[in-house]
Amino acid sequence: MSDPVIRVARAGDIDAIARLWEALVNFHHELDRELPTVSEDGAFRYAKRILNHIDDPSARVLVAEVDQQVVGYVLGVVVDLVPEMFSYDASGFLADVFVAEPYRRTGVGTALVKALADWFADKGLRYFEWHAAARNPTALAFWKALGGREVMVRMRADIVRDREQGDKP
Repeated sequence: MSDPVIRVARAGDIDAIARLWEALVNFHHELDRELPTVSEDGAFRYAKRILNHIDDPSARVLVAEVDQQVVGYVLGVVVDLVPEMFSYDASGFLADVFVAEPYRRTGVGTALVKALADWFADKGLRYFEWHAAARNPTALAFWKALGGREVMVRMRADIVRDREQGDKP
């Protein structure tokens, strides 16, 4: 395998990115059945969203290309948490990253994240954040190896009603 080329995504990459995104969602759903599945036109809608981000100065979509084939991508955006309510600076948010199975553990994911981190740094940001699936120990190890640390933990509780007390579903 040749070394991956990390570059800014182009409109011609959209279909490949949409397929990778669909694989990402399916992968997460296999890990945890509580995570959502892809809607019938979800990949198409995601492709449209990515296309809108390509020219957005507050977003960056990068792809990893091996032998002229897109094998991974990352989407990052600059976010500002309601500045009039919080004293936080703007930060980066890594919204999505995915590498096709045959290219995992080859440095492709690390190269994508580092290239995005460089872009965030060029924007003057001091840090970036992301979400990771709690039931994906491989991803958690990947993020920790890149210097990631827990800041907040997202939790979920099921709503259970006592149907014997007359609550309606």
